[in-house]
Amino acid sequence: MTTAPEELFWQLAAELQSEDPRIQEGTIMSGRCLRVGKGFLALVDYKGSGLVVKLPRGRVTELIEAGVGKPFAPAGKVFKEWLAVPKPDRRRWRALLREGVAFAGR
Repeated sequence: MTTAPEELFWQLAAELQSEDPRIQEGTIMSGRCLRVGKGFLALVDYKGSGLVVKLPRGRVTELIEAGVGKPFAPAGKVFKEWLAVPKPDRRRWRALLREGVAFAGR
């Protein structure tokens, strides 16, 4: 059975929050998100985007070229430090969220 994107995201969020007290729920674009301190970390399923996570620009490009994710472009504007990964995948999403914590939490 496949886990819905939002359900998987919040399960992983709970894991991360238990490991790192800096990770908190917040809001972005009128929806729920995760933050590391004051910085944005990730959100889920914004207009069908699956996981959307903040990573270094070069890493986002690398992952897009490898077919792992897609550019995140709400309203047509590409956010170069954000990667959208539509297909729920616990292992991949967990790894990307941890990369995001290292980047956004610096």
